[in-house]
Amino acid sequence: MAQLSLFPPQPALRRSATEHNVQRELIQFSEFGTTTRLEWLGATPLFRNEFWTARQRAASSLHEISYRACFKPALPRFFIERLSKPGDLVYDPFMGRGTTCLEAALLGRVPAGTDVNPLSGLLTRPRLQPPTTEEVEERCKALRELPGQDGPDELLTFYHPDTLRELCALRSYLASRGDLEDHVDRWIRMVACNRLTGHSVGFFSVYTLPPNQAVSVEAQKKINARRNQTPPRRAVYDLIERKSRSLLADCDSGVRARLARAAGEARLATGSCADTPWLADGSVSLVVTSPPFLDVVDYRADNWLRCWFCSIETANVELKSHAQPRAWQGAMQLCLQEVARALKPGGFVAFEVGEVRKGSVKLEELVLPAARAAGLHPLLVLINQQVFTKTANCWGVDNGVGGTNSNRVVLLTRD
Repeated sequence: MAQLSLFPPQPALRRSATEHNVQRELIQFSEFGTTTRLEWLGATPLFRNEFWTARQRAASSLHEISYRACFKPALPRFFIERLSKPGDLVYDPFMGRGTTCLEAALLGRVPAGTDVNPLSGLLTRPRLQPPTTEEVEERCKALRELPGQDGPDELLTFYHPDTLRELCALRSYLASRGDLEDHVDRWIRMVACNRLTGHSVGFFSVYTLPPNQAVSVEAQKKINARRNQTPPRRAVYDLIERKSRSLLADCDSGVRARLARAAGEARLATGSCADTPWLADGSVSLVVTSPPFLDVVDYRADNWLRCWFCSIETANVELKSHAQPRAWQGAMQLCLQEVARALKPGGFVAFEVGEVRKGSVKLEELVLPAARAAGLHPLLVLINQQVFTKTANCWGVDNGVGGTNSNRVVLLTRD
């Protein structure tokens, strides 16, 4: 692996005017009261500072959808504002909960994204075409009249019997809509997915893990026994309306107009980032993405309950993970080759990774050679230092010891 050095190698720092402008801005950046530190990763300059806020809620309310290992909206905004202009196509090949796509739309860009997990599209599309609170309340009023349906007995570990009957009726309704499905149905499905399990009265379930992952039935039984708890009755549609009001809090007329324009042009897909024929050659101005960090997150296991609610057969979802760094590097090279094809000459790729396995593996060191082999030129590495995070607090992980403690972004371009 390449080693960091404070003594820059030759040639000198910049190779083009554009590259120089980006580097100069990073060196001079002091918005949060700290000074940028310049280091080197082989021949690639590395800039270390706090480049975007560590605050949890410094973004549109529409972003407040839970998904495992998602980055803060401030990260894509940092690059979208600096490296693209209104009307440009901004792409995320590992779309996740759709943070890049939504932030691109809010900033007047055209969003594009793909993910092998079909949940990704179900979480992203509804926020590009949000309903009004009145539409949600009207639909929920009608849905309250649906007769309850029995569900799998094992789910009674999470839900009160009446809550589960209400939830199963909603699930069947959404599955039956077909061509009749509209933007309100899609919104309600998305919100319900994010209320399935959690650790407060705002969720349908008994107390369990945070909402970005669902434990197994057996694990939940142990939680229930340890806490001496039984699932309380939750009003499904009341909670959907409550969460909808929160999500839509920032949706004024200007936001809705920008989202409407973006929704009409958006290009969202379910599939591999290594095979995107729907993206034209040289059409993408900017990529902002974060791939899975080796096999750190088990997306299939974490989302089993969401997949059940959305009638997705998890066995048919090809969610691959790579435990070995070299295998992960090979997969990233395939992705970056396809990205290079779709990227405009002079376009940018902000590829966010992290340090894993208690800092022993720094994924940016694997990305740099993969990017060069894919035909992309590394401009720099940016490390955004984080303060203690909410997630780390929840899991009892000390910042700087376990988990991912910084955003490590490899910035690439196509010549």
